[in-house]
Amino acid sequence: TPLSVMFFCFIFVFKHLILHVAYNHPPPILYFFSFSAARKQEIIKITEQLIEAINNGDFEAYTRICDPGLTSFEPEALGNLVEGMDFHKFYFENLLSKNNKPVHTTLLNPHVHLIGEDAACIAYIRLTQFVDSTGRPRSSQSEETRVWHRRDGKWLNVHFHCSGAPAAPLQ
Repeated sequence: TPLSVMFFCFIFVFKHLILHVAYNHPPPILYFFSFSAARKQEIIKITEQLIEAINNGDFEAYTRICDPGLTSFEPEALGNLVEGMDFHKFYFENLLSKNNKPVHTTLLNPHVHLIGEDAACIAYIRLTQFVDSTGRPRSSQSEETRVWHRRDGKWLNVHFHCSGAPAAPLQ
């Protein structure tokens, strides 16, 4: 009957209109997951840049990525809370910048927690390959957690905790 054909056409058009709208305008939850995944990748990338600055002995690059009031617990501080950049500057000036041997670091199993729009925490295993003073290839491992805070659109490392081997191989 014409009425049933008209009803079928209406249902067909309505169904495809809904599918078209759903495809071209995904629900807000999809934006959240997409945004969340991109933000997590951003945190992993800035962490890799920070590690690269350390490996290259580039204190200037390191200070651009870290908050001036950076706090840390790390093996080199012997269990003490370190605040500011002076402690780290010592290692850059006396060890890292003088190293002309290759250093390669891999971040294993990075896990990022997003804490609102402007804060994040990343935990990972840091596997560092280096050549020691006798010319032998070595590896060291540490477990690290870093807290990031975004200010004026820029991510800054405000705190980190390192367990295990010293982050900078003492060659």
